[in-house]
Amino acid sequence: MRALLLAVASSLAPIALQGQEATDPRAVRPERPTVATHAWTVAPRYLELETGVEWDRNPDASHTVLTPTLLKIGIAARTQLGLQANLNQPPGASLGVGDVAIVLKQRLADSLPVLGAFAVIPSVKFSTGGLSHGTGTTDWSLLLVSSNQLGPVSLDVNVGFARRSGDGTSVPRTATLWTVSTGTTISGALGLAAEVFGLPATSGPAGARGAVAVLAGPILAVRPWVTLDLGAIVHLRGPQPDALCLGMVYNLGRI
Repeated sequence: MRALLLAVASSLAPIALQGQEATDPRAVRPERPTVATHAWTVAPRYLELETGVEWDRNPDASHTVLTPTLLKIGIAARTQLGLQANLNQPPGASLGVGDVAIVLKQRLADSLPVLGAFAVIPSVKFSTGGLSHGTGTTDWSLLLVSSNQLGPVSLDVNVGFARRSGDGTSVPRTATLWTVSTGTTISGALGLAAEVFGLPATSGPAGARGAVAVLAGPILAVRPWVTLDLGAIVHLRGPQPDALCLGMVYNLGRI
């Protein structure tokens, strides 16, 4: 499940994002700190970096530290390519390089009835971290994304599916994900994101019961091209870790 979350990344659609996209191509499109992602993409030929630190408290009371990082580039008006990697320190292990993923976001529409802006996000994750700092599998994932702006409030709904290589003994061969997230401006440059997400039960030798959790955190727009965020995840049921995360999104400009 952790591999699926890292593969799809996560986001809050900023308020008035559509207007920003039209007037300021360097305005950040933050995909932190939530699990859900929005349908919008980085402007063509602009490069954006998202990075941070996450601290997990696992159900067995052990701890994991990781540094989820996503480098995104706009390659067309509605197309974005991303490279995702992380350092992580699982329980009882040293800090090491985790799995690497290539993520493509393709926005198919900006204003469909009900769905609003709609995007598909296929990705492939490679076993660069091995079993010590990753899943030991190659994963193929697909995420469907719907984004709407309801007055001052954004609403993002995601449904995801992942298929993994291997025999299912270390991690389940199939995993799914659903999320509903929202965000709004509190005052000036300060915003708030909130979300509920679920990881349905999996089968096989490494199968696990389903999990549901909530996430909330503030986002501070330091500049149009720099945002900082703080988030907390609290599990409601199932084996989802509780977590704290601190992140930054920085648009490096046109290349």
